Amino acid sequence: MSRSHGLAGEFGTQAWAAPSRTPLYYPDAVTLVPGADRIALAARIDTTAPGASVKDSFADLDLTEVGFQVLFEAQWIYRPASTPAPASDLVRTVAGDPETLRVWALAWDDGDGNADLFRPELLDDTATFVLAGQSTDGRVVAGAVASRGHQVVGISNVFALDGGPDAAWPVVLDAVNWLSPTLPVVGYEQGEGLGAAIRHGFEPVGPLRIWAHCL
Repeated sequence: MSRSHGLAGEFGTQAWAAPSRTPLYYPDAVTLVPGADRIALAARIDTTAPGASVKDSFADLDLTEVGFQVLFEAQWIYRPASTPAPASDLVRTVAGDPETLRVWALAWDDGDGNADLFRPELLDDTATFVLAGQSTDGRVVAGAVASRGHQVVGISNVFALDGGPDAAWPVVLDAVNWLSPTLPVVGYEQGEGLGAAIRHGFEPVGPLRIWAHCL
């Protein structure tokens, strides 16, 4: 997502970080190992402008001393590749051009004014798939973003216009199984989203924490 906005992040031994503000809803840093150095982590990101955030992947840091407060806590989730995909009444599609991406983004945004977050440059990433569930009349009514790695498929931005995540997961998992049938699926959820994921074959595998910088 950062690359699609013209931003370059860097991997270090303890964390990935971007030196300038990342897109809305996306962290400026993500820890890669437990016990990351919080001082070094904060020094790698821009905390002078509003909106800086850190994904504490192991929920083991205290970033209050470097000016952050907990935004929310969640659970990593894992779904084995061997788990069958649930049946879906929606038609699975993958956005392949700027027009279909825009239609998907408007459905995901649902009137909040942030559809421009998803730029056409995102389609240049061969490991990223924008998944849509279409109703019988062709409307995009559910979807998610899938990021395929060597060992897992990561899922984010799960949504459904009606019925919440329980309505989205069947078509999303059907699409993932079609794209990468041998890879397990991972992501993170909280609250009702976590409950829905568990009902669709995921298991919680550990906590994470999102920190937001206080100006």
